Amino acid sequence: MADSWVNSAESLGADLHLELTGPGSRRAVLMRALRDAVRSGRLAPGTRLPPYRSLAADLGIARNTVADAYAELVAEGWLTARQGSGTRVAQQVAPIAPAPRRRTPARAHRPVYDLVQGKPDPSVFPRAAWLASARRALSAAPHEAFGPGDPRGRVELREALAGYLARVRGVRTTPERIVLCSGAAHALRLMAAVAGGRWAVESYGLPFHRGLLAGEGVATRPIGVDEHGALVEELAGEDVVLLTPAHQFPTGGPLRPERRAAVVDWARSSGALVLEDDYDGEFRYDRQPVGAVQSLDPDRVVLMGSVSKSLSPTLRIGWMVLPERLADDVVEAKGEREQWSSATEQLTLADFIVSGAYDRHVRKMRQRYRRRRDQLVSVLAERAPQVRVTGIAAGLHAVLELPPGTERAVVKAAAWQGLAVEGLADYRHPGLPANERDGLVANGRDGLVANGRDSLAAHARDGLVVGYATPPEHAYAAALDTLCRALPLD
Repeated sequence: MADSWVNSAESLGADLHLELTGPGSRRAVLMRALRDAVRSGRLAPGTRLPPYRSLAADLGIARNTVADAYAELVAEGWLTARQGSGTRVAQQVAPIAPAPRRRTPARAHRPVYDLVQGKPDPSVFPRAAWLASARRALSAAPHEAFGPGDPRGRVELREALAGYLARVRGVRTTPERIVLCSGAAHALRLMAAVAGGRWAVESYGLPFHRGLLAGEGVATRPIGVDEHGALVEELAGEDVVLLTPAHQFPTGGPLRPERRAAVVDWARSSGALVLEDDYDGEFRYDRQPVGAVQSLDPDRVVLMGSVSKSLSPTLRIGWMVLPERLADDVVEAKGEREQWSSATEQLTLADFIVSGAYDRHVRKMRQRYRRRRDQLVSVLAERAPQVRVTGIAAGLHAVLELPPGTERAVVKAAAWQGLAVEGLADYRHPGLPANERDGLVANGRDGLVANGRDSLAAHARDGLVVGYATPPEHAYAAALDTLCRALPLD
């Protein structure tokens, strides 16, 4: 309709929500609503108000009513009006101060430095390259990309991932066997819904993941780990085993070749599944690339990955490389609509991978994090030679072994000095017996030891998990200094 509200000139201008309630004329009620909005701070000093014709159309009142209300509030000093600048809230008008908040006792020392693992440096997100990929991807995207999505995820990204994972991780798959998700947590929920049954997990791992599985009704049994990864010979009658073969989390070290073959044989003979969390697969420093276990048997291994460490956790893009027989079940469990990751971000990531920008970024970050790791090792060798540093041939964190019985005291001492860092016990499966002593012996290149000694004492149980990726450059040296001051002297 030509004379409809949305097509009228009066509909132009900024929106302003006002409730015209209470006694009095329309002009008086409008003035009261405007004063209240200014007093409360909802309309800050300098805020430009809508033209009186636009506001009159929005509120369904006469133009002269709004014009008169504006004029009177200008005369009272609430508003200002200048030619070419419109009507604004006066700068001198201060809102009512909010009621004082109840003070709660402050913690003795708030964290100043952050060495908690699992967080990449947010300052180095490749903004320019990502923006270039976004522009190309959105320009080339078909119209249907902006409609309801395929629950498997955008085909452009699945095709890009199929090629990338084959080239970099040795994965054998097709785009049809890849389902996009929001990350490892989302993938675990989907697999819990599809696979169910009894699960085995590594005796050290993310407590968040164990809690997530428990919330989905999945009980987990721990199997031991040593310097060569999970002790897969401890697998028994489980239906699923969750592993971190590229870099055992958090103790470090890749799953050795004979154990990779053994876990695949176990899955084939028992009809079980292997869930491969490709944790820190991109970041390796002192060893040759380690391929994915999935390549040994694509029908028995599910590979899970994401860009949360390599790019940013805010992107919420992950993937599952699935056996063909499970793909439809996972899609059904996921639902008809993509609920987690944006289609535009999926398109951007596809271009980012195909253009080579992702490879360049990963290589750049590999060099940066290696320098961080080397600085950590060097500082500890100089100031805390009694501390052994392990699991540092890959990943974004290191494990510092501590004398038995000292872990809690060190974590507490660090907190009192303003340093956030976690103890190794935080990652230990609660189902382990009290006298469980998983070996953390470090030898070989992945067990690179910082302070010139060949191997760690067996049965080590106390330690720190130190993330060296998070602190900004200007704060990293101070964070390491604080860490050294919290460590035991002998």
